[in-house]
Amino acid sequence: MQVILVHPKLKRAHTLTITRRKVLAVALGSLVLVGISTGLLSYVTVKTAIDSGLPFVAERIKSVTAAASVDKDRVAKASIDALAVKLGQMQAQLTRLDALGDRVAGMTGVKIQDLNAAKVPGRGGLEDSASRSLTIKELESAITLAAARIDQRTDHLQQVESEWVSRSVRTKLLPNSMPLPDSFMGSAFGTRIDPITGRAARHEGIDFSAPTGSPIHSAAGGIVVAAEFHPSYGNMLDVDHGNNMVTRYAHAQRLLVKQGDIVKQGQIIAEVGSTGRSTGPHLHFEVRIDGEAIDPRRYLDSGLGFGQQVAKQGK
Repeated sequence: MQVILVHPKLKRAHTLTITRRKVLAVALGSLVLVGISTGLLSYVTVKTAIDSGLPFVAERIKSVTAAASVDKDRVAKASIDALAVKLGQMQAQLTRLDALGDRVAGMTGVKIQDLNAAKVPGRGGLEDSASRSLTIKELESAITLAAARIDQRTDHLQQVESEWVSRSVRTKLLPNSMPLPDSFMGSAFGTRIDPITGRAARHEGIDFSAPTGSPIHSAAGGIVVAAEFHPSYGNMLDVDHGNNMVTRYAHAQRLLVKQGDIVKQGQIIAEVGSTGRSTGPHLHFEVRIDGEAIDPRRYLDSGLGFGQQVAKQGK
């Protein structure tokens, strides 16, 4: 749209072009101006009313402030109550964790002093009509106590794990695994009739009968300290398990490890034979502590399968 302006003082007519964009800009500017004016007028009016000390104005402001404060307190209390409920659930889980720790310790045979020192007894009962929300300080104190219990439980379970791992390692270094799982026991430890001389003699190990070539397993983890031929023991292996304990495997047909090798419990280290002073294929197995032979059954009885070997012997 165009508007033509004509005036006697004007030397010539002027033409104004009015577009939709210009109209919208003028309208928006007007609205902004009206808004600013209204805001300033309201601010001046309220400030004047407050400064004048009019009773109804002061009372209205006090009422609005009090309502806002009440809403704020209600929200804060609701948040505290929700956190307290979560804290109660966490305490219940801690109690279950206590019981689990006790069961694990009992199953592993680990005894730790003061394991139950931090336990909190179970609680319950009727709801108290006079109950109240916790204060921030009380909630912080309860959370701190729960965190301390969690740290203590973690320390205790780590102790159980450490002791269990330590015992497991020590167990693997004890000769409680059958060196010949599929064999049966021949001569036991102690005095017997020598099969070659026919005289009473001390037998310092256990004989396990098995076919030639049967795999011989290490009864425990350790280091091979001897892998050689002995006139009486034939092809012989000695494995050191620490603490001055050595196991001996004699009369082997073939040795599969050499001196200095590290062997694991259950590892195949030789094959059954009849070398040395022997009347037939078998394994002569000894356990020695400080060089003295002791009955291997002290350790094999604690392992799995030895009872089955005894049963085979009785058949």
